[in-house]
Amino acid sequence: MRYLAESFIFGALRRGRSVEQFLGPVGPPERRGVRYVEVRAARTSYEVYVHAVEDVGHESFLDLDSFPPFDQNSEEEEFGQLLGRAEDPQSALVLAEEGAGAVRGRWVNQGVVQDEYRDFVRVGRPAGMSPDGYPWPDLRTDP
Repeated sequence: MRYLAESFIFGALRRGRSVEQFLGPVGPPERRGVRYVEVRAARTSYEVYVHAVEDVGHESFLDLDSFPPFDQNSEEEEFGQLLGRAEDPQSALVLAEEGAGAVRGRWVNQGVVQDEYRDFVRVGRPAGMSPDGYPWPDLRTDP
């Protein structure tokens, strides 16, 4: 199973591993982009980052980390936009849910977000919902 149970999310974060969630398309059809959210452990807190990158991939080029930032004028985008910090994993997930539209049952281990992107590409980059029929987060929740 691709998606992590809540206990595995918390375990990964406590071990210093990031968890990620693919949030779908962003931008107009003539300038495609995609977004994903990441929760990572910091020294004394957990940080939530939202990444928006140009959708320049294909089935054999899926490394979202190497895609150019969607906003070419933003230097922040090299590492993502910091949405906020939380003292514990539970609060960090709530921050990602409220600030970026993440959904508790759709978190994956670090790097697996590429598989989510691959599925998105394979089914023709659907604008309204994920390949498995889940609606994309409302873009009005963008940070």
